[in-house]
Amino acid sequence: MRFVADLHVHSKYSRAVSQAMVLPEMQKWAGKKGIDLLSAADFTHPIWFREISSQLTEDGEGVYKLKDANTPTRFVLSTEISSIYTQGGKVRRIHNLIFVPNLETAHKFSAELLKRGCNLSSDGRPIVGLSSRNILDLLLTVNPNSFLIPCHAWTPWFSLYGSNSGFDSIDECFQDLSKEIFGIETGLSSDPEMNWRIPELDNRSILSFSDAHSAVKIAREVTVFDLESLNFPSLKKAVQKMGENKVDSTIEFYPEEGKYHYTGHRNCGVVQTPEETAQKGNVCPVCKRNLTVGVMHRVEQLAKRPTNTKISTDEFSVSWVEDPTGLHPKYVKLVPLVEILSECLSVMPGSLKVLAKFDEMVEKFNSEIEILLKTKTSDIEKDFGERIASGISRVRKQNIEVSPGFDGEFGKVKIWNPQNIETIQTAVPEEQLGLF
Repeated sequence: MRFVADLHVHSKYSRAVSQAMVLPEMQKWAGKKGIDLLSAADFTHPIWFREISSQLTEDGEGVYKLKDANTPTRFVLSTEISSIYTQGGKVRRIHNLIFVPNLETAHKFSAELLKRGCNLSSDGRPIVGLSSRNILDLLLTVNPNSFLIPCHAWTPWFSLYGSNSGFDSIDECFQDLSKEIFGIETGLSSDPEMNWRIPELDNRSILSFSDAHSAVKIAREVTVFDLESLNFPSLKKAVQKMGENKVDSTIEFYPEEGKYHYTGHRNCGVVQTPEETAQKGNVCPVCKRNLTVGVMHRVEQLAKRPTNTKISTDEFSVSWVEDPTGLHPKYVKLVPLVEILSECLSVMPGSLKVLAKFDEMVEKFNSEIEILLKTKTSDIEKDFGERIASGISRVRKQNIEVSPGFDGEFGKVKIWNPQNIETIQTAVPEEQLGLF
């Protein structure tokens, strides 16, 4: 059976996270988005751990639900650990996702971190001085059924392959325990195809999750798992590529929209493609300091093979990207519905007008994922007008423009521009063209 999962979100106890990120609200939005399995997240924070312990009840091995809740959404226990340490004469800043099969393991793992002097109370995503390898060793010692995934693996500052503080390989980072790394998370600034170019990932799962800091951001990236049953052992086997359990597909943010896709300096207004960086170097022409090396350039540095993909189109005109070698599952790039509605309605994505329209559409068509992937555009047009239907159609066909993000600034999506407004002019009254 297929289950849509977002296994990287944060609670209100993590820094820069909405105070509305509590379990009932997270569950409500998971339903709107079409999520079957969501991370309870941040279990190392003591106050949050008490909350999830009191609010969740086990419903299948290692899978939880909110007590007295009548909803299909289930939770797994995870947390993100920020490790800052020195290895190989260089300061490393690596973020890893920890997954545990039960509350008892979560409690024991946190207790072991406390014994090692880790401060778990200041942030739901704690900063520790333990290496990635030693975090993994500790986790497997506490419970060998747990597992670890390097998260947002290409982000310059805090990731496995990060240009500023990462490593060039999984072996270099995790050493003798590298065989226990069964997959990585792509992060918003990379997509699976970029990761397919790295040979050490050929037999590892390429996973995508939202890293949501607010409820509306849940499911901006997800992984669809094909599991024998919805439980923790099946989930781990899917990540391990064992038996009938597997990753079916992923739904991706456009990587260009991520905050670190290209190289540049935000304050200086400098942005470079990998080709430009290869020609001009990594020094900012304005301030003469080193530029922040983007994910795309870092991939080019580590890749051992060229891009190789094929595109297939399904019955709903959705463009799926496939790996011709068959090593990895397909994926699709989408723009979140609130961003599509924002451009259609000419208001900000977080405006009440957009959120109201979002709720109307979800009420009609069940979930955001259902709307973006599996609803006929003719049905969308019938109930919500040609503008919204056309916007969703353009996203499905990858017929949009994205100005790439760089140095911490998100990229900018443009579904319509002056050149392609003409393609919808016959269907839109002249007085409404200003909305585009």
